[in-house]
Amino acid sequence: MTLVADILIFLAAATAAFYCFVLANRLRRLNRLDDGLGAAIAALSAQVGDLTRALEQTRSGARAAADTLADRTGEAERAIRRLELLMAALNDLPEAPPAAPAAGRRSGTTRTAAAKKAAPRKSAPRRAAPGDDTGRSAPGPG
Repeated sequence: MTLVADILIFLAAATAAFYCFVLANRLRRLNRLDDGLGAAIAALSAQVGDLTRALEQTRSGARAAADTLADRTGEAERAIRRLELLMAALNDLPEAPPAAPAAGRRSGTTRTAAAKKAAPRKSAPRRAAPGDDTGRSAPGPG
């Protein structure tokens, strides 16, 4: 009976050793860098590196866009303040009395030299100040 027990223990040990050998081979194949899980891990690691670089580029682009947006918003706020001042200045101007029609004038007649001298001149539009970023010319006085 002991002999049968010893043979069974030996067979169990041999089977366990064979199974360990099979598992070791599977693990070795799994960890190979050319076609196993190691290759998949290496590929994923490279992709993580690429995605990290792309994310950093996206972040720097977003920061630049946010800075540009903040600058443009500041320019717009300055333009709004300037327009509000111009509107307030227009409201402060006295209204011109309506011009009296000349008696006996016909349409198509030319103005006399005295009438031309008495008429106010319109000035050319004033250019924007050097610090003004609105890009539009402001109306001149008058």
